[in-house]
Amino acid sequence: MADLSELLKEGTKEAHDRAENTQFVKDFLKGNIRKELFKLATTALYFTYSALEEEMDSNKDHPAFAPLYFPMELHRKEALTKDMEYFFGEDWEKQVKCSEATRKYVERIHYVGQHEPELLVAHAYTRYMGDLSGGQVLKKVAQRALKLPSTGEGTQFYLFENVDNAQQFKQFYRARMNALDLNPKTKEKIVEEANKAFEYNMQVLRRARQKGASDSMSQSRAAPNRHRCIRTDELQLAREKVKGPNRPQRA
Repeated sequence: MADLSELLKEGTKEAHDRAENTQFVKDFLKGNIRKELFKLATTALYFTYSALEEEMDSNKDHPAFAPLYFPMELHRKEALTKDMEYFFGEDWEKQVKCSEATRKYVERIHYVGQHEPELLVAHAYTRYMGDLSGGQVLKKVAQRALKLPSTGEGTQFYLFENVDNAQQFKQFYRARMNALDLNPKTKEKIVEEANKAFEYNMQVLRRARQKGASDSMSQSRAAPNRHRCIRTDELQLAREKVKGPNRPQRA
């Protein structure tokens, strides 16, 4: 059977092409993006990476994922926290909400981490390899379109300070992926999960664009309740309390 990296590349080609051609991405690459929409996208990324990196931390010793655990080089939550503080201020956590599309993405990540950790490879692949591939281009587009500081405020997400050469690191990461001891069935499931990850990401971007277009930010701030991106087990517990006994790019 082919190497996992090749299976992922070929098996997600169609989904990757669709993701690249979402209106959000096309507008972004043209520099046609408003700051409020960029803030919505950054918020979605914060919740997504918080979930992903929580589950990666929990599974850092799992044999099907341990070789791909590179928190110093790849993890984005800390960088995204800085971006959130820049855009929303120190009390940003009180201001932001998790969209329904992002919540579904987050729930899937937590489910995988807790029940099928070998599939975390799919989510790490679709996120980090894409970030390393296009990060610098997107950073420059955002800085130019939104007049963000050239010193990096607001675009920390795109800065991988501990990766000297993105292309070399991606090659190294793919080699680690290919060395994982996985049977053919598991490899197939990983490719299927990567396609799901692309779809979740596209839904998140569509929702962000719709929300931005409807200019509903002020309504969201005024709403007394807001969605939280919470773990699946927390969500179930909350439901039981109410009812009674019974939380994107091919390389």
